[in-house]
Amino acid sequence: MPKKITCLLFSVVMLAQISSLALAGIRADSHAPIGVMGDHMHKKGKFMTSYRYMYMDMGGLQNDGANITADTIATSISNRFSSASGQPPTLRVVPKKMDMHMHMFGAMYAPTDWLTLMVMSNYTEKKMKLTTYKGGSGTTVRDSFTTQSNGWGDTKLTGLIHLFSTGNHKVHLSIGTVLPTGSTSETDQILTPMGTRPTKRLPYAMQLGNGNYGILNGLTYSGRHQKFTWGGQYSGTEFLGKHNGYRKGQQHEVTAWTSFAPAETLSISARLKYRHDSKIKGLDPLIMLPTQAANPDYYGGDAVAMLLGLNWACRSGYFSGVRIGLEAQLPLMQELNGVRLEQNFNLMAGLQYAF
Repeated sequence: MPKKITCLLFSVVMLAQISSLALAGIRADSHAPIGVMGDHMHKKGKFMTSYRYMYMDMGGLQNDGANITADTIATSISNRFSSASGQPPTLRVVPKKMDMHMHMFGAMYAPTDWLTLMVMSNYTEKKMKLTTYKGGSGTTVRDSFTTQSNGWGDTKLTGLIHLFSTGNHKVHLSIGTVLPTGSTSETDQILTPMGTRPTKRLPYAMQLGNGNYGILNGLTYSGRHQKFTWGGQYSGTEFLGKHNGYRKGQQHEVTAWTSFAPAETLSISARLKYRHDSKIKGLDPLIMLPTQAANPDYYGGDAVAMLLGLNWACRSGYFSGVRIGLEAQLPLMQELNGVRLEQNFNLMAGLQYAF
């Protein structure tokens, strides 16, 4: 883990120890599940810091929502760049598995009761395993290889604006921007169907940023009754202009959750999430590889997932004032554009501290 991450975690723990008496009334269910961003606002003058860790596992292949084998891809799916010199007619380099580890850092501050400001950034580590078939046709495998990238991603700046609250019901609006601080020029050594190992720019999925400025918008509702809480959120992202010849597609997500707190320090949550991503528009002329991940049309689609969570709030001792959350995601439906790796599993864990 990078030294900066270790230092931040140490700082959060020390703040919790110093100010534990001020947060003795903290509840496990006062926030949404840990995977929901910008779900709550703060009172004037209050701060909150957060750290989240996410692991995503991808494996299994599909073509427009239907299962497909690597051999079928290598022998029957056309290579978009086949007219270029040295390119085979079909996709002879097939991704088999992808892992991602993401460390997310956030801070919130409320200058007034009706406005909370939020900043989030991330450090990401990606690894993709691919199989290369020998040039020409057939299903003879040349070998497998792995590509990887790591570094800081894009930064998000958001304002949460209070709309209204009545009783135990609250609604707020979110408006923000994406700053393209993540790299879009990551390279690594690949294995070609002819057996050479050149260093090339990696496909879009392996890049660390989106490459463009973006507009964030969202709407969040939350409610409470005794030991039960619930809520819903819409969030959207629209990227502006092109970078390296392409623009990432629009992103829309709708989620709804409910939680039950058998005790003030413990809550259990369940959540449903729907996400739609549009295709990439344009293409990066330096990403021209005989693999599905290099085709901009093979991005985006629709997915529905169920998430189960556990939240714990410490009210005494060394970690008093710290809220810890855990949420696991399982896919229910994935209808992705073109030839794609499926998402198998997603796990997020994090801690929050307000002062």
